[in-house]
This record gives sequence, structure tokens and C-alpha cells, in this order.
Amino acid sequence: MSISFLTRPAAGNGADDAEVVGRVWEALRSVRDPELDADVVSLDFVASVELTSTGPGSGHVAHVSLRLPTYFCAPNFAFLMVADAWDAVSTVDGLVDVEVVLIDHFASEAINAGVAARAGFVSSMAGTEVGEAVSELHELRRTFTERALMAGTDLVVRPLMRDGATPEQVAAMTLADAPPSADLDRLRARRQELGIPSEDTDPLVVDPSGATVGVDALPLHLRKARSYQVGVDANTSICRGQLAVRYGL
Repeated sequence: MSISFLTRPAAGNGADDAEVVGRVWEALRSVRDPELDADVVSLDFVASVELTSTGPGSGHVAHVSLRLPTYFCAPNFAFLMVADAWDAVSTVDGLVDVEVVLIDHFASEAINAGVAARAGFVSSMAGTEVGEAVSELHELRRTFTERALMAGTDLVVRPLMRDGATPEQVAAMTLADAPPSADLDRLRARRQELGIPSEDTDPLVVDPSGATVGVDALPLHLRKARSYQVGVDANTSICRGQLAVRYGL
């Protein structure tokens, strides 16, 4: 038997299958496009979630299809999202197996086979028509997490300065001094991913190495942070538009 949900299941469905599907969708919210720093669900990169069962009491197999805005989206980013989706969905209770595939992409065959084999990016690309990969993606992931940290700093600090906070005040602030918000939560999360302290008593503004940014360096640092956020906004808008046109959303 199988049950498919091309979109998220309606709340309040008491069926066991729907509950498992709901947990799969929730797990997918932890998977981000590294460049856009947004999850694949909110970006509409999840084409479908389907459950199959081999028989009564045997558990469920989750089948997830991912899609991207263009046929030629960067294969390294695509690989990260497919692999991260596999890892995230594999933690869902009630599943005995997981399949995650990328559709409508020039490197989908190599990526899907590599992720299914739990191979790294270099091994997955070796000998394929996609081209050879020269390194794994750990540094790439960190680079874009650092950029997300900078962009997140802009989202948290710019409203403070718009409301009248001076550079001297901002440079002296801790995380507890910033008003609670989703942007602040995300900034803390990116700091944690980079191994940067993120307790209430830690400085609000730090560079990607975790060093405190003093008042003299703050203006340039915030301009850089703003440039990263502008780039994220622009790329997100382009990707959403391309995806909508490609799939008639």
C-alpha cells in the first residue's frame, strides 16, 4: 500500500500514515539550501512525500522527491540538500527505510546514487559526465554558514540601530540585549553550528571566527553583513521566481 502527499497533510488527520508523513515534513524543515539559508519546505523544494508499506506491522518506507529552480543548479549545493534530507528523514519514528531523490536535474543520477550509497561528493562524482569533484563539501558548508551568520547579524542589528541604538551601544550589547525574535534564534543557531558561544551573556556582534567586533570595526562589519543579506534576498527572489515558472506553482 502507499499514501502520497504532494503537499503537506492537513492538520487533524488522525491516520497513522498521515502522522508519519507530518513528521517527515517537519524533519525536512531542518534541511537548508546553504546559499539561501532557508529550509527546503518553505522554499517549495520538496516535490512530494510518499509512504509505502511492505505489509501489516512492517513499518513505513518514506520516499521524498526534491526539485530545484533550474536544471543546472549547482550540483554541490544539490548534493548537500539531498544528503541532509536523507539524514533528517532517517531520524523519523515509524520508518524502516528512506529514499530521497532529486528530480529534473542534470546531475540527479550521480547525486541520487551517491547519497543512496552513503558515498561522499568526490566519490559520487567520480567517473560521471557531471565532472570530477576536487574536494568534499565540509568547507563549502562552513563558508555559507559563515555568510548566514553575517546576514543574520544584519537582520538582528539593523532594527536596533534604526530604533536609535548607537554603534557604541551595539558593540557593548550581549545576545540577551536583543529583543527575542526568529531572526535572533536563527543567529544563535548559526553561531552554534560554527562553534561560536551563543549564551545570553555572549557578545551580540562577532565575526565568523567568533571574535568580538569592537566599535571601531563595527561600521565596516555591518556594511559587510548588510551586503550578505541583500545577496540572500536577491538570490531567494530569483530562485522562487524560477521555481514558480518551471513548475507552474
